[in-house]
Amino acid sequence: MAILHHPLLSPISCFTSTQNSLPSHHPKFYVFSQTVKQLPTVRKAYDDSIIRRSANYQPPIWKHEFVQSLQSEFMDDRCLNRREVLIRRVKMMLNEELLVDDSLKGLEFVDELQRLGISYHFEMEINQLLEMINERFNNGEEGLERNNNKSLYAISLHFRILRQHGYHIPQDVFKEFKNDIENLDNICEETAKGMLSLYEASFLAMEGDQSFMDEARQVAVQHLSKYLKSNNNNDQIICTMTSHALQLPFHWRMPRLEARWFIDNVYQTKPDSNPVLLDLAKLDFNVVQSIHQDDLKDISRWWKSTGLGKKLEFARDRLMANFFWSVGMGCEPHLQYLRTMSTKIASLITIVDDVYDVYGTLDELELFTNVVER
Repeated sequence: MAILHHPLLSPISCFTSTQNSLPSHHPKFYVFSQTVKQLPTVRKAYDDSIIRRSANYQPPIWKHEFVQSLQSEFMDDRCLNRREVLIRRVKMMLNEELLVDDSLKGLEFVDELQRLGISYHFEMEINQLLEMINERFNNGEEGLERNNNKSLYAISLHFRILRQHGYHIPQDVFKEFKNDIENLDNICEETAKGMLSLYEASFLAMEGDQSFMDEARQVAVQHLSKYLKSNNNNDQIICTMTSHALQLPFHWRMPRLEARWFIDNVYQTKPDSNPVLLDLAKLDFNVVQSIHQDDLKDISRWWKSTGLGKKLEFARDRLMANFFWSVGMGCEPHLQYLRTMSTKIASLITIVDDVYDVYGTLDELELFTNVVER
């Protein structure tokens, strides 16, 4: 199956052969003017004879007409209704006895929701589940001990997920594994899984435990690198996730791009993946992307109406880059205002920055600064 068009990426094909009534999709690539009263001055504000500097900025490849032509089939009632059905099914899963009673299963489920980019639909259910897990942990009723699940992998996952959600989890939970980690000679698949979990957890260090977590990260990187170099028919999924994490940890990545990568390269290749989660992740990705495209169309119309891209050709026209940056800050559908205003502000700041750094003379910039300050 394929995915997205962000708009740099192709749409995910969300539907199986049993859903022929829903749209199928083949992968595609979409690779102010204001009158200001002149200040009293003896200096000329503008001189045609001035030789202007140029940074040779290239024009944008994302033309307004192309942005307005972007189309999506994922905002009709059939897709949205299908998504709501899948969301309700996942909410039922989050309340199942297995996830509530088995802390490790519950934490793994939450981790999958985060990596698939759909956890924002279930914030209340996730918070309730994590509250129960944390309460059992604090009361000494650790669910991670059930079925011998108290391993480096389980403890690291517990540490990362709960710290990420604001719970105070001390680094002391790793002490019983310290000697085993330092004296490890050979690394098998299960050990690699634990080391990868420890590596990801180490990026959630707080003041007072950086030294220990930094040391743990260095050891984990050493063993994981050795694991990737070995030729022992290693688990391909663990290798893929390890190589990806060593480039940049999950905690540092852009959520939308990470969700796309995880769906394509990991989750849909796992033999034990949950088909309901997979269907929801693909469909939700395309729906959210359609919302982002509508946001981009509105912003592109605003930018064109200002005329700044043509009037100030010496400056960078980076509307798409600024919008992509705003999606990295807030990709959820309800954060539309954040994306819109962040893109507009960043685009105007870019223009002002180039006026100062590239185009303006000292006299002009002094006049401009005086006008802005007034």
